[in-house]
Amino acid sequence: MALQSTGVYWIPLYDILEERGFEVYLVNARHTKNLPGRKSDVQESQWLLKLHTYGLLNNSFQPTSAIRVLRTYWRQRAEHARGIGTCILRMQKALTQMNLQLANVISDLSGVTGQKIVRAILAGERDPRKLAELSDPRIRSSKEEIAKSLEGNWRQDLLFVLHQEVKMYDIYQQWIAECDQQLEKHLAHFADTVPPQTTGEAEKKKGKQYKNTPQFHLADELQRITEVDLTRIDGIDVMVAQTLVSEVGLDMSRWKTEAHFASWMGLCPDNRISGDNVLSRGTRHVVNRAATSLRMAATTPLRSQTYLGAQYRRLRTKLGAPKAITAMAHRLARLAYRMLKYGQKYVEKGSEYYERRNRQQQIEFLRKKAATLGLHLTPAQA
Repeated sequence: MALQSTGVYWIPLYDILEERGFEVYLVNARHTKNLPGRKSDVQESQWLLKLHTYGLLNNSFQPTSAIRVLRTYWRQRAEHARGIGTCILRMQKALTQMNLQLANVISDLSGVTGQKIVRAILAGERDPRKLAELSDPRIRSSKEEIAKSLEGNWRQDLLFVLHQEVKMYDIYQQWIAECDQQLEKHLAHFADTVPPQTTGEAEKKKGKQYKNTPQFHLADELQRITEVDLTRIDGIDVMVAQTLVSEVGLDMSRWKTEAHFASWMGLCPDNRISGDNVLSRGTRHVVNRAATSLRMAATTPLRSQTYLGAQYRRLRTKLGAPKAITAMAHRLARLAYRMLKYGQKYVEKGSEYYERRNRQQQIEFLRKKAATLGLHLTPAQA
């Protein structure tokens, strides 16, 4: 049975057929739209039936029902996190319109100091010095500078906007906590289908904890259901790992090789050629949340003294930042594929190993080049 994935109308029918034991092919409408004729839905369904009978339709990727439930919770949580960012921007706009230049002394309004000051303002406090006393000791700006930034007008309409944005901010925080509870409950169901760890708890990766990180032990749950620790890869934190699992799933047999996996994510070159002429270069335009998260993770090893950090710095110098980000995301996708499919553990070899390996490769290339020119390469004396 074949269905076209147009909009969200196919989802309930797909779920019903899947529950009844049917093998449903989810077909991309772009693969059949360029052929002429078939202007009605009936003719289109007849044409899909004919193509499916001859085996000419490709089945699109669709994870298992358990992964789809996990994906729904995680996407909803991501929407709430984006809503929090919008609330922070509107709070900052209201403060700026009241000539309260708090952004000049505090980098993050959603931090401890920023929220204390904003909520004190809404509680009726107007003294800049008393508001500055609420600053955390870790703030680099002095209390005098913070007090000067809080000298402005107190317009009632803007205070009303600020009050509503703070309430919406708290609501989003509550909704994120509810999503975390549902995620924790749903992840607990994977214990019956995935064998438990036999090697004990692996070493946790220490790094910066970002805001809106799940409050439960998400890293432990991911390691339990995947049997590997994806956060050992430089640049991949627990949020990126959860995005990969929720979007891709645990079964990597859907893709034959890691190259197929990277191509499905849209992280491979896609040169458009007509005859012998290359019309354009670049990657395919693919809307994939997993690929987006890997692109964001690819920029983090820029200053790290790791193998991937040294590789990213070399690619950034050679190709430029945009292409280097895509190349590093491609590398991360391959590493994640190997770990999830074969259960391999990631071993960090360090930047020095990469530099030695890259230097040896350049020497071998020069030796082969010199041999083709009838020359002999001799290393210089130290």
